[in-house]
Amino acid sequence: MADSQAGRPDGEMWRAPASPRDAGIGESLEQPIVFVIDDDESVRRSLERLLRSVQLDVQTFGTAREFIVQSVSDRPACVVLDLRLPDLSGLALQESLIRSGRDVPIVFISGHADVPSSVQAIKAGAVDFLQKPFGDQELLDIIHGALLRDRDARRRRAEIAGIRVRFDTLTGRERDVLALVKRGRINKQIAKDLGISDKTVKFHRGRVMKKMQAGSLADLVRQADRLGFPS
Repeated sequence: MADSQAGRPDGEMWRAPASPRDAGIGESLEQPIVFVIDDDESVRRSLERLLRSVQLDVQTFGTAREFIVQSVSDRPACVVLDLRLPDLSGLALQESLIRSGRDVPIVFISGHADVPSSVQAIKAGAVDFLQKPFGDQELLDIIHGALLRDRDARRRRAEIAGIRVRFDTLTGRERDVLALVKRGRINKQIAKDLGISDKTVKFHRGRVMKKMQAGSLADLVRQADRLGFPS
């Protein structure tokens, strides 16, 4: 790896702020973590020193299987993954993580020029593919972006999970009303469509707004869209 000051016009190394909130890494107080998977012990030690120098938590593994069996951390994270490993290859691990739903950003590193593998990795969702030797600052910038990406993805998943919990409290009739509201139907039209009175429509519509904790009609429609709820 190259000198850690390289890669920035001003020669200044990126450093993680003291607070994860200040860093934009996450809304929680959880410190982000970087998982390094490489069968070369010297590479693992070097990357661990580099990442800890910018106040990032690091956990290293010599094989893909060591990483697979470790417990899932509920923290913003990314994986720095060597392409060639003694057990599962980096690409095989990537595929395994995708199948198991462990959606974590992956930065591939490799000492071998392998265009087909790099293309496959990127198509499968890898953040980047770096050829060894690479600049320290280049890697740090990519990891920083990956952690931001994971923070945003975790926030989106949490928001959708919250919407889903609220949506599951709706009755069948309330979901019927929501579907028609989403189509832009007014109360009289909904009443005619469902064969109920205007007063009953207003009641159900009010219940939907309350249960979904929607501040406005636009907010209600947005939540339904986030769930993929059909009209």
